[in-house]
Amino acid sequence: MNSLNPADEAYHCDLGTERKNLTPCTIVIFGASGDLTARKLIPALYQLFKEKQMPPSFRVVGFARREKTDASWRAELRTALDQFSRTKPVDEKAWSAFAENLCYCQGDLTDDAAYKKLEAQLTEFGSGPLRENLLFYLAISPSQFGEVVEQIHRTGLLNKEGAGWQRIVIEKPFGHDLASAHALNRELTRYAHEQQVFRIDHYLGKETVQNILMFRFSNSIFEKLWNRNSVDHVQITVSEKLGVGERGGYYEEAGALRDMVQNHMLQVLALIAMEPPVSLEAEAVRDEKVKLLKSIRALTPADVAEQIVRGQHFAGNVGGEARPGYRQETKVKPDSNVETYVAMKLLIDNWRWSGVPFYLRTGKNLPLSASEVRIQFRPTPNVLFAAQCGKKLDANAITLRLQPNEGISLRFNGKVPGLSLGVRPVRMHFSYDSEFGAYTPEAYERLLLEAIAGDATLFIRRDEVETAWQIVDSIRAGWEGKPLTNREFYAAGTWGPIAADDLLAKLGHAWHEPQVIK
Repeated sequence: MNSLNPADEAYHCDLGTERKNLTPCTIVIFGASGDLTARKLIPALYQLFKEKQMPPSFRVVGFARREKTDASWRAELRTALDQFSRTKPVDEKAWSAFAENLCYCQGDLTDDAAYKKLEAQLTEFGSGPLRENLLFYLAISPSQFGEVVEQIHRTGLLNKEGAGWQRIVIEKPFGHDLASAHALNRELTRYAHEQQVFRIDHYLGKETVQNILMFRFSNSIFEKLWNRNSVDHVQITVSEKLGVGERGGYYEEAGALRDMVQNHMLQVLALIAMEPPVSLEAEAVRDEKVKLLKSIRALTPADVAEQIVRGQHFAGNVGGEARPGYRQETKVKPDSNVETYVAMKLLIDNWRWSGVPFYLRTGKNLPLSASEVRIQFRPTPNVLFAAQCGKKLDANAITLRLQPNEGISLRFNGKVPGLSLGVRPVRMHFSYDSEFGAYTPEAYERLLLEAIAGDATLFIRRDEVETAWQIVDSIRAGWEGKPLTNREFYAAGTWGPIAADDLLAKLGHAWHEPQVIK
């Protein structure tokens, strides 16, 4: 798809710049020695600084148990940046200026004295906004969230009311079921208002995920089609070429349902199917997402048996590489029933989507790593071309590619050139790279910027988390005590178990596999 003419730049509308309120602040990273800090957080903050998107003055304080100096921590991060920075080579001038704002605080998360040491270090920044405006990033185990939040509250660093602002950013998993999520939320909100808690899901920082609302609600030609009258069904696919790797122990506890469906996939579903919010304010958007999740028809154990498929891969070949079966992975039980694949049919009981099936699937060791949403439209009446071509006449579809090669495709039928009257599906494709150039910020860049600005639109609210867990818990209850069947196993390198194809075939549908887009 060709880019617009330069004259069309006059129609560019920036909805985000004026609402950003980037006051001076200090970002405290708990778990500063961890993988997330080196791979994602510091590269994202460096990139924001380089793009002049950070507040006019700021500090980043890394808190971890290992003994380090400011200089040694900075040196470690500089080495990691060579590998993980979005733009290479690293701009040495920008890094030097950025690194001056990095400080290290050694301490154990369980040690009261360590938090007093942290408080003293922050006080050295003065009594102004660098001491009062604090963003606490908890890049640590969820089991430690409650203790850390209690400690920073006790030390006077986190207050529900008072000077400046304080915010907490936490990573998933937000509990492992509804009861634990509710307990975690209750613990966090003992010391902070819900508005101070930013639950991060990196999927919501992806450009195309953010573009879903723009695509739906700023284009009248598509908005009119986004309902049961035009849409036959919707498919949401998150396929992973990788296996569980070294995460066998974690996966035995989580499985694909908890790892991917409860958060990423239900979030994407909410954005695809929600009603238009009354404004672009964070709470208005999040209200509609919760409303949509609460509209998903509740699943009884009988519904789970009919509408939900789990799968587990055995040994196979992925892209020419031999892969072991899940039960042969490290830290996995030899008779494990944990799912590495989930497919499901969900129904939404509201006016817009009544009767439209939403199919979701995700799995490990599939042929391709891709995330996309396919909106499949109803077929044309069985006259004219449909009558002559039958099932060979392809149904129209819109595909939103979330990763990789982010973009949007419209699929429709066209005449094959020549003297005969031949028809073939063709595609119009919008690509982010070709339209806007190579600049696509990493998800963490956008999410960190929004957290600093205090905009919670892309973060998950307490009731969103708990509603999603209700859905997942009902599925797990339906699986309780039931072993995997032969139709639920699949070879690594294939698109999943036969049972997943059976699920769609009941209504005459079939999965559309993501394609390699160049």
